Amino acid sequence: MIIVMQKHALPQSVAEVVAFIRSRGLVEHVSEGEERTIIGAVGDERVFQPNELERLPQVERAIRVLNDWRIISRETQAEDSVISVRGVAFGGEKVLNITTEPKVQKSVDAVYVDPFSVPDTPYADTVRFNEKEQIALMREALQSCHEKGLPVLVRIRDVRQIEAALAHEADILYLGGELMANRMLQDEVGRLNTPLVLCKDKHHLYNEWLVAAERVALKGNHQIILGEAGTLSFEPDYPHRLDVDAVARVRGLSHLPVLANISGLWHNGMPQEVLYRLAVAAGANAVISSL
Repeated sequence: MIIVMQKHALPQSVAEVVAFIRSRGLVEHVSEGEERTIIGAVGDERVFQPNELERLPQVERAIRVLNDWRIISRETQAEDSVISVRGVAFGGEKVLNITTEPKVQKSVDAVYVDPFSVPDTPYADTVRFNEKEQIALMREALQSCHEKGLPVLVRIRDVRQIEAALAHEADILYLGGELMANRMLQDEVGRLNTPLVLCKDKHHLYNEWLVAAERVALKGNHQIILGEAGTLSFEPDYPHRLDVDAVARVRGLSHLPVLANISGLWHNGMPQEVLYRLAVAAGANAVISSL
């Protein structure tokens, strides 16, 4: 952490910052200039937040040097993580092709299913969206794909659906962006020995994405795949776009594999073929599409 004091800060204000740093178990490094004093906090700066220092007298700003993620960072592990599921390597040299069609006939590496989806309108026919029917559809898709030797990513939308997904041998749990703020669910999947995809939501930044992944890893589950399924766009007709910047950013900061779900992002002006190439160019290790 680097703490920049205001111009001509008083010695007692500098001493107060130094005392705070020492109280958290860190060591200070004080550099006094003609106008400003800059203090470096040497050690694990994750024990406090920048705003705690910025509330101290005559502190202009505090700048974090280390990030809020350690287990998943390239500082901890320089080489890419590889997660093998049914002989398929997520994070290896090959970019995986994942389809949204359970009854696939073409050559793909894995299948993505969303059995627990519900219609947006409350007036839609909900008979086929009851829990028993959803589980039956999921079981059928899993059996069909496993017969072909394909791993299956099962999207869950609530913590209560984890048990059913695992009971029917889901290979990878897919957590959509709407679950990014669900810490209880993240804690739960963090205790499992099951690979999972952790998607960021459309309004989340890359650092919030990595912090959520770190929270899962802290619970013990390091079989994490970062998922990108779209971010907000300025185009009124196409409100969501592929966040290639975030994909490239996290590939540089983390050793975790990255998956891009473009199945709901393509349109006439941006066909899936182009989106696929963009995802791969940004560094995605796997791509979900309906190609």
